[in-house]
Amino acid sequence: MTVVERFARDVVEQADMGIVLPDGCRLSARVWMPADALTDPVPAILEYIPYRKRDGTTPRDTMMHPYLAGHGYAAVRVDMRGNGESDGLMEDEYTQTEMDDAAHVIDWLSRQPWCSGTVGMMGKSWGGFNCLQAAFNQPPALKAVISVCATTDRFADDIHFKGGCLLGENFGWGAVMLSYSSRPADPALRPDWREEWLKRLEAEPWLAPRWAAHQAKDDYWKHGSVGTDYSRMQTPVLIWGGWADNYMNTVDHLVRNVPAPCQGIVGPWVHQYPHTAVPGPQVGFLQISLRWWDRWLKGIGNGAEHDPAMRSYMIHSAPPDASAAHRAGHWVAEAEWPSPRVAERVLHLGAGRLGDAPQAIRVAVSTPQHLGMHTGEFFPMGLNAEMPGDQRGDDAMSVCFDGAPLAEGLDLLGAARLRLRLSSDQPLGFVVARLNDVAPDGSSVRIAHGMLNLCHRDSMEHPAAMPVGQEVEVEVVIDQTAYRLAPGHRLRVALSTTYWPFVWPSPKAAVLTVTAGQLVLPVHAGSDAEWDAPPPRHAPPLAVRELRPPKARRVIEEDMLAGTRTLVVETDEGRYENLSHGLISDETLVERWEIKPDDPLSARATHVWEQKRARGAWNIRTRAEAEMTATATHLRMVARLIAWEGEVKVFERDWDETVPRRFV
Repeated sequence: MTVVERFARDVVEQADMGIVLPDGCRLSARVWMPADALTDPVPAILEYIPYRKRDGTTPRDTMMHPYLAGHGYAAVRVDMRGNGESDGLMEDEYTQTEMDDAAHVIDWLSRQPWCSGTVGMMGKSWGGFNCLQAAFNQPPALKAVISVCATTDRFADDIHFKGGCLLGENFGWGAVMLSYSSRPADPALRPDWREEWLKRLEAEPWLAPRWAAHQAKDDYWKHGSVGTDYSRMQTPVLIWGGWADNYMNTVDHLVRNVPAPCQGIVGPWVHQYPHTAVPGPQVGFLQISLRWWDRWLKGIGNGAEHDPAMRSYMIHSAPPDASAAHRAGHWVAEAEWPSPRVAERVLHLGAGRLGDAPQAIRVAVSTPQHLGMHTGEFFPMGLNAEMPGDQRGDDAMSVCFDGAPLAEGLDLLGAARLRLRLSSDQPLGFVVARLNDVAPDGSSVRIAHGMLNLCHRDSMEHPAAMPVGQEVEVEVVIDQTAYRLAPGHRLRVALSTTYWPFVWPSPKAAVLTVTAGQLVLPVHAGSDAEWDAPPPRHAPPLAVRELRPPKARRVIEEDMLAGTRTLVVETDEGRYENLSHGLISDETLVERWEIKPDDPLSARATHVWEQKRARGAWNIRTRAEAEMTATATHLRMVARLIAWEGEVKVFERDWDETVPRRFV
């Protein structure tokens, strides 16, 4: 990775540029731009998120935005309403107010004397969502976007539900936001920080129950889902994804459907920007981004619109590694998408086998509740065993169907589909299908997975309970992948009715009887290395002083007396002082995901987040505690938020909410 110290244009920075919205709310922006932008105006590139430019995203901002500014852009990092040093209160994610604010900011930027009048928008995760939603809403000055790790469908393929299944991360993300939004503005920028902090704490929403209550793709989820009408996507889109992230499907959805110029790049990465993400190889995200911005914001005829429609890193077979720093593979470049080099191959499920010919089958699937603890995180962030590990243990508890050892290997590019004929002895339940690469030594690597809440077998919008004992046809769409299985390896389909803690368990342990199955594979014709990705570059990193090093722990506990299995995740982000302005940041998290193998109603999740900020004699601390349990009829989510100024407790609030189980 190359650190770039000098740029073609000198860069100046403003720590707190105020953007006043029509209702009087002032948003705070950190801005980097060429020193001569007033005499030689430049396009603006907006990143608009709630994650706090003063501390939360400062390390990555410092590496990216000065680089863009040095190449002739104004890089504008805005904290959303109710976050960081911005005014206002935050109510939920992707609200209409949030979208309207983005449109106002884009318009404001386009009218500044240092701006050429054209605006681009970039972002990862929440910021990636914002980019796509802004393109959908079509503000006139927005000319292009670059989105990383986002979704087009907030219900069927997001952090709350996936395939209609309620994700454990719906609760987890609610706990995250309870903690993240509890932090005050920096007193160095806002003398009224305390007054505003107390307002935020009083208005803090506990969002996990709200999200869990919407158990179908209703208007709540359609809002902000750009896939509801792709024809509105008239702004050029460069969309990035990672095979180790759970937003990889978005790249296909956009490139396949967006009428504007749209290109996709998917690497082996976790939920991070591609110039820093693991597993490697990292790529020159900033150089590739500049090529996109130069074409669409400056009108430079560099041919970016003729780059491949889809560039995918095809991962090669390797031993399981939940903390892989690098994945062997090669880049595939497809001029068209869908690719004419991909053809469907149908394999049939038989008695523990995958074969070319239809086979008779009758198998019961009813798996232990603790299956899934080696699945990894919904969006892994780094190397703390957050990616899928060896699947052998979960495979042993699943119903598996294995292909014959491959004579010549097999390349997959796209989304496999699993068609099943099955019946259920319960009205509520789900099925999970994992597509695994089994090596000759028996080790098992998850290639991709898919899941379907059986209430959503016919519709995400209009779910219906399973007819008990009646056979139905269902299709499980497995996540997109680019993967090369080595000769001698076997392809495995592993079926389960449980997936803890990735999916919250059904109220009763269902028995699914499968009587037919077909696996439809996206088989690629084969390729060599087809794209020489530029190496990563960035501006100098943030200068910090480490006061306590970070550490992490991830273990699976078995209580032999209580009969519980628990995934324990402990993360200490360390304690750091930002040497540019002296703010000290300190963050810790403890998660516990507990369940008994034979009792779905024993599921219990707890999160405890602590945030600390300090400078000199000033220091604050917040503690967010959350717990989720369930009965046969209701989900229960309780939370507590406590805040201290020095040693004095200044705020405490409790929530205790239940949600009826209609389809989960």
